Amino acid sequence: MLDVANGFSAMDSSLSKLMREQLEQVLSQRIQALYRVKLGHQPSQVSCRLFDEQLAILIEACLTPSEQSLINTGQSQLAQQVRTDLNKALEPQLKQLIEEIIHVPVIDLLSDATLETGRTGTIAVLAAAPQAHEPSSTNQG
Repeated sequence: MLDVANGFSAMDSSLSKLMREQLEQVLSQRIQALYRVKLGHQPSQVSCRLFDEQLAILIEACLTPSEQSLINTGQSQLAQQVRTDLNKALEPQLKQLIEEIIHVPVIDLLSDATLETGRTGTIAVLAAAPQAHEPSSTNQG
């Protein structure tokens, strides 16, 4: 399949399934470590899926003990504001982490959390689809 505009085969630019899975695994581990280091709380699971120019991130059990305490004392609105502020505070580091691992600039990050389920969803809009390379697996956070 030839991409006339770019002059190369679409097969050449796409990631193999194995490479995509490796990138997703490294991203998941590093995002979980970022939460542990920066918030003092490790989510139970982080799932990442690459879709060409988008990366979907699902963070399970993302709420910190402080947020849980606010919810338990009927201050859900304050807990939601804290979660929103924490997501905003982590955004530059999350963006840098993604760019470091997949070697593609992040154009936009869209995040939202649901207190009832303790999940945060983030979509990273990428400048281009990631190309085949070895993922950076150094454990920084």
